[in-house]
Amino acid sequence: MLVIGIAGGTGSGKTTVVRKIMERLPADEVAILPQDSYYRDNGHLPLEERQKINFDHPDAIEFDLLVDHLKRLKDNQSVQQPVYSYLSCLRSEETIPMEPKEVVIIEGILVLTNPALRDLMDLKVFVDAEADDRLMRVIQRDIEERGRTIDKVLSRYEKTVKPMHLQFIEPCKRYADLIVPQGGENHVAIDILTHFIKKNLS
Repeated sequence: MLVIGIAGGTGSGKTTVVRKIMERLPADEVAILPQDSYYRDNGHLPLEERQKINFDHPDAIEFDLLVDHLKRLKDNQSVQQPVYSYLSCLRSEETIPMEPKEVVIIEGILVLTNPALRDLMDLKVFVDAEADDRLMRVIQRDIEERGRTIDKVLSRYEKTVKPMHLQFIEPCKRYADLIVPQGGENHVAIDILTHFIKKNLS
């Protein structure tokens, strides 16, 4: 099994990079483990408190469960991937069955911050983008997909997204084997990644 970690700041284009790689590979040979599915279940908190959680801090992720699931997949066992809702800030009772594949891509802003997770990766990728480009994407996504107002998006950016990026996400760039500037627009880097994966598949 080939394990690839793809990290980068919020709005850097990670999801686009992953999607473009997936489009070029056989669907039955690649599985995606999104970090966002492993946000801790905060059902014990009222909604107002849940909405104040700092989702850009490593403590918000249940890394032990993510590492356990990846180890099980590497041992050729299936796992039940959690389902997390940004609207309710809760885990669903439903899960997504995931079978072992030839390639597993772990994608998320914090996936390179965890040493145990990094140790399981064969290739570590950091998707890089200018801060203002990331902010524009975050504004658009949070309003359209997460029901936030522009004021809430900007307030969250100043209070958590920007400082957490500087404290945790940007420094983990040093662990990357490959840095991809311009995210999903970097066709050369995506070609290199896809070629690397196909070579390992063959």
